[in-house]
Amino acid sequence: QWSPAGSKQSAGELSELDHWILAELNQTIADIRASMDRYENYPACRRLVDFVDGLSNWYVRRSRDRFWRSGMDADKRAAYQTLWTCLSELSKVIAPFVTFFAESLYQNLVRSQFADAPESVHLCDYPAPDEGAIDRPLLEEMAVVREIASLGRSARMDAKIKVRQPLAVVEVVLADASHRQWLEGHLPLIADELNVKRIEFATNADQYVTYEVKANFKSIGPKFGKLAPQIQKTLATADAAGLRRTLDEAGKVSLDVAGQAVELTPDDVQVALRAKPGWAAAQGRTTVVVLSIDLTDELKAEGLARDVVHLIQTARKTENLDYQARIRLRINAAGALAEAIKANADYIRGETLATELKL
Repeated sequence: QWSPAGSKQSAGELSELDHWILAELNQTIADIRASMDRYENYPACRRLVDFVDGLSNWYVRRSRDRFWRSGMDADKRAAYQTLWTCLSELSKVIAPFVTFFAESLYQNLVRSQFADAPESVHLCDYPAPDEGAIDRPLLEEMAVVREIASLGRSARMDAKIKVRQPLAVVEVVLADASHRQWLEGHLPLIADELNVKRIEFATNADQYVTYEVKANFKSIGPKFGKLAPQIQKTLATADAAGLRRTLDEAGKVSLDVAGQAVELTPDDVQVALRAKPGWAAAQGRTTVVVLSIDLTDELKAEGLARDVVHLIQTARKTENLDYQARIRLRINAAGALAEAIKANADYIRGETLATELKL
């Protein structure tokens, strides 16, 4: 059993993920205080929503193995302590916005553990940020990692390939090539998140994707009036990839339209990305992520094995089994599914805590 009372980890015991979410917590507190001091409620709420999304959909999800492993080692204690810190501080941060939920959170996490704590969350001082915990380079790095993961999932969705299906390779095209050096240390995390065997960096996305450029008439209409249709015709014959690169690098592009020099900004132009056959792609602010969607028989077998694991885990939940409970498996299968189970039997047993697997 773990308790926050008397449990405090040193900085050396915290993982990079722990340092990141604590930096996010303190940066969020700083941002919300700044917004509230200006009586700007909406930006404060928006920042709060962003933090909760990062906490639940990135920190907790990426830390599941730490929370669920048996025993209580230093890494598991660090994960528990970090999550408790985030949630207990969150109860105070959200107190002006969702008063009753904040009180419930505070009573469950803080008052139940510390008898000398203030009686109510609404009797606590509003949190102040710990500037020393705000690692801005780490925040910037993790933002790029999260964007790559989000784009990869988006590309899968567009190609209608579920996340459980392993893929061979993902190509990452960075707007800023200097990011590559520190991204190397995050490749295992990205590969696991996107369920790919290999990650490679490409310098040019043009071999994987094409671009279609159109004028944004809502923007260029008021700015250029009768010249707007001519701008659209000029864009239709322009080098789309080159135009996109110029917009990314310079923030503007100059065109000769009917003998007149016209300067366009990213708001004036809509750039649609199209993946070439065999690839799925998505583009973000700092990255283009391209997934190979050609599936070998081995990859298909791994995908089937992951589907089997998903069905077994669902059955475990239906039976209300403890997450550490060991099971024995009997599976009726034939053909390609049976072969996939045989080839990935060790993986299935390990993921489902099965002591025995028989076909």
